[in-house]
Amino acid sequence: MRMSRFFLRTLRNVGEEIESVSHQLCLRAGLIQMVSSGHYNFLPLGLRVLRKAENIVRQEMDAIGSQETVMVQMMNKELLEESGRWDAFGPVLFKLRNRNGHELCLGPTHEEPVTFMARAFVQSYKDLPVILYQIANKMRDEPRARGGLLRAREFVMKDAYSFEADEQSLDNTYNAMREAYFKIFARCGIKTMIIEADTGAMGGKSSNEFMVVSDIGEDNIIICDSCNKAMNQEMAPFDKTFNVYSETSEAAPEKVHTPDIKTIGDLAAFLKVRPEQCLKHVMYNADGALVIAIVRGDLEVNDVKLTNRIKCTDLDFAAAEDLAAAGIAAGFASPIGVSESIRVILDDSVIMGNAYVCGANEKDYHMKNIVPGRDFPKHVEIADIAMAAAGHKCAKCDDLLRVEKGIELGHIFKLGTRYSVAMNANFTDEDGREKPMIMGCYGIGVTRLIAAAIEQHHDDNGIIWPKQIAPFQVHVIQVGKKNPELDAAADALYQEMLDAGFETLYDDRNESPGVKFNDADLIGIPVRLVVSARTMKDNVVEMKLRGEADRSTPPREGIANTVRAALDALA
Repeated sequence: MRMSRFFLRTLRNVGEEIESVSHQLCLRAGLIQMVSSGHYNFLPLGLRVLRKAENIVRQEMDAIGSQETVMVQMMNKELLEESGRWDAFGPVLFKLRNRNGHELCLGPTHEEPVTFMARAFVQSYKDLPVILYQIANKMRDEPRARGGLLRAREFVMKDAYSFEADEQSLDNTYNAMREAYFKIFARCGIKTMIIEADTGAMGGKSSNEFMVVSDIGEDNIIICDSCNKAMNQEMAPFDKTFNVYSETSEAAPEKVHTPDIKTIGDLAAFLKVRPEQCLKHVMYNADGALVIAIVRGDLEVNDVKLTNRIKCTDLDFAAAEDLAAAGIAAGFASPIGVSESIRVILDDSVIMGNAYVCGANEKDYHMKNIVPGRDFPKHVEIADIAMAAAGHKCAKCDDLLRVEKGIELGHIFKLGTRYSVAMNANFTDEDGREKPMIMGCYGIGVTRLIAAAIEQHHDDNGIIWPKQIAPFQVHVIQVGKKNPELDAAADALYQEMLDAGFETLYDDRNESPGVKFNDADLIGIPVRLVVSARTMKDNVVEMKLRGEADRSTPPREGIANTVRAALDALA
């Protein structure tokens, strides 16, 4: 492709609001164009990368016996009502009506359409197992689109679904998919780690995420080096006996004046107690109902654990007017005396201690000597709702946990019969009995692959593409004052690269060497070949690998073999 004809325009700068390196470089290198927040056009250069990533995914899926499909992107309401997810998805679901007033949604994921497909074609155990997949756009109304391709509202995803006759078959597919994922990410030049994760809105028994460790990641990974175990912070357990204040007290509750106290730290300092002796109250609106979550003052509420406990769709902080209507003083809350209609969830670490400080439900007042089992109302529920954090003790050993930020690239689930039972997707076993199909679900964010590769492979000058997903393999650059002889030499090199089977970008523009070299570094193609008056005179080609500082000048004769050897040597 000649750059003089290529639909490409690089940018020197993008807005200061663009935070992540991958987002900046995707825009600057002309891979994508933002249409609106979370929605991007893929430009020709970016599409070449996307297609290569898709093909790697497709090859590895096909290698383990998966079969590709294309599923509907607009789903009717009745289909999601079968599974119970029309309302369960909450505001992330893009909903619309057709001209007849029929309700539909844009596909955020495709468990329902694929189960609809399987139940129509699978009749007996002889039809199982089967793995169906697609590579398609997904649409989710993310509350905060950010990071370019890392969290968009419209994105390309590979989602695969397996249908099995028994648990052993599911385990076999799950393990095969796990190994295929490792191969996919390695072929894309991306280092990942696998962690245990929450099943979330997908449901099911267990799941694993494939993460890229990155400072701009939105997920926190809890790691115990001694156990060699990593888990998503959303579901990670920890030893809650750590920091427990275990001194007992028989003293009666006592109201104390605590003027202008705003934080647990302020409260602990004012009363000369430790933070873990105080109780932290967080008030939520859960699907329209008020919920009080209580943890020790040295801990934080885990919203995912809380959501799973109360089985709500939409969890948000309660508004001040809702608290006032319920007789709760914001900043000085307490479950003591609240209506039984208000759900109160107490973290299980709280009952390990005694003699706490909590709010008095009166502005500028707290209560001392609070014993939960004695002083809290009977309808209080006890559950694990606290967030693991760096410095907490591992639940299985004495080592302290650490935290890394991560970008989720893939997620695999053992769904079990969650959808097959709800949607009546059954098969007949060897004994003629009807049973629900056992399912697995396996997703990869294909557009996220591109962003993650850039996050791991770049320098101050631009992208350094892994060769498997680079938009081109070779970048031919003509430098110097244009003349027929130089034009002919550069054209001949470009044609030779094409004839040798290399995907080649040819910078034949009438631009300065500085502009051309800066664009070459920004775009990040693995091998750069420069044709100039000097190289013509010496009958050589200047060659530079994008990830290396040094240049070489191999002979012009046999340059195709030299390039092939250089590409073969790249990881």
